[in-house]
Amino acid sequence: MSGRKKGTSCVIGLMILMLVVGVGFVGGYLLIANSVRATFGEPTPNLSLSQRIIYPLELFFNRNTLLNPMAGLGVEQSFPVGEGESVAMICLRLEKAGLIQDAELMRTYLVYTGLDRTVKSGVFSLNATMSPVQIAAELLDATARDAVITILPGWRIEEVATNVARSGLDVSAEAFIAVAYAPSAYHLAYLPVESLPSLEGFLFPGTYVLPREAGLDELLEMILSNFTAQVDETLTEGFARQGLSLVEAVNLASIVEKEAVVAEEKPLIASVFYNRLAQGMRLETDPTVQYALGFDESTGSWWKSPLWIADLAVESPYNTYRQQGLPPGPISNPDLGSLRAVAFPAETPYFYFRAACDGSGRHNFAITFEEHLNNSCE
Repeated sequence: MSGRKKGTSCVIGLMILMLVVGVGFVGGYLLIANSVRATFGEPTPNLSLSQRIIYPLELFFNRNTLLNPMAGLGVEQSFPVGEGESVAMICLRLEKAGLIQDAELMRTYLVYTGLDRTVKSGVFSLNATMSPVQIAAELLDATARDAVITILPGWRIEEVATNVARSGLDVSAEAFIAVAYAPSAYHLAYLPVESLPSLEGFLFPGTYVLPREAGLDELLEMILSNFTAQVDETLTEGFARQGLSLVEAVNLASIVEKEAVVAEEKPLIASVFYNRLAQGMRLETDPTVQYALGFDESTGSWWKSPLWIADLAVESPYNTYRQQGLPPGPISNPDLGSLRAVAFPAETPYFYFRAACDGSGRHNFAITFEEHLNNSCE
């Protein structure tokens, strides 16, 4: 009987101890959470349950890193933020620039406060003498002096126009499209060509920074001048060796750009198209059909995917399933890698390629149509 009482007492004692420890832990956590609220503000309601538990602890134990600058002395530097750039990438670039100590901690702070959803695009003047919290506040300033326009490889004119309209410049998407599809002699003077039906293919991918009061002419001057600077004599000589003019080379590069997912495959893909052209075969490339179809309402994209059999029969000079040779003009704006692939293609016996079945973005290449069929994922 006395043994059972002792055992019962030990269990009760252990339960009381656990309760005290639990209450102490909860109380301690609540104190930490309240301290973080007092220092950094209320958490955003968008946090998940795990973030609500973990983030206050991370901010509390690293609060000195967030509240103190990287250095007592520093030089002011321009820090561009592109339209649509991810907060994770912004934080990594801040760390690389020596402006903050810990990119992941900065991201945690921005997500905790909800500031990750309000970072502005533009060019900001930052300094290592600013704390991460001060830098975050600076990135929320909607009155950035400069506009940042990003052109991604493979975008068509309409996609570029959308980003221009969001950049802070007083340039509408409609105005950009109108000029891009009917360039004047003034704009063509910045390119090494005498005439073009449109600027498709010549809007060189990259990030462009210019004052917000700048207009469309200044923007196009910057973009087209960059194309001319990048496409040097080495490239034009390479195009000539392949029997292509500059416009034809840009045309083919625009297709390579849309077909390639892995950059190192671009010379291989270019070789397939050269081999098909040499044999009088149609290019039969899906991106030209996507370009011909235009904006797809069902997906909200300029590049309909997947394509159906009926799509491949669309009547258009851009449909390379029906038309011989290159389409009438470029279908996208290729980067330097795609242009180099056209100037210096791989030497291969391949006439076909299709996406590999492993989701890697790579392609399986084939010499014969039978091999091509065997590369199917079915």
